[in-house]
Amino acid sequence: MMRALLILCVLAMPALAAVGNPEDRLRDASQEARAQAIGRDLRCLVCQNQSIEDSDAAVAADLRRIVRERVVAGDDDARIIDFVHDRYGDFVLLRPPVNAATALLWATPVLALLGGILAIRTMRRRAATAPEAAPLTEAERSRLAQLDETPRA
Repeated sequence: MMRALLILCVLAMPALAAVGNPEDRLRDASQEARAQAIGRDLRCLVCQNQSIEDSDAAVAADLRRIVRERVVAGDDDARIIDFVHDRYGDFVLLRPPVNAATALLWATPVLALLGGILAIRTMRRRAATAPEAAPLTEAERSRLAQLDETPRA
């Protein structure tokens, strides 16, 4: 029983770490929910592939605090995201905008898919146009026959 409780506590730790300190949470549940929704759209600058709500890095905690301060100040969601974006650039957005600077980022999956299709097509063409193997000469056949007749250990 004690072992099961310990396992449950260990499994719950990541969820508790993502929330941060309980004193950082807003008292108003609707404001806290709004702050968490905004935080899920902002990337942790250290973890890079986690939102600030999912990260336990100090920078993410600072960004969570900034978001909550702006929510309490009455800013709307877009203004809060713009506030953070202006300070940290496109990198802080989990869904960066499509522009000249991020075009390659957005095009990479399509380019990879097209590259794979091109590679498969090229391999199939080469296989279709590959010459047939030349038949064995009489000397090669007799040598093969000798090898087949050799006793094995």
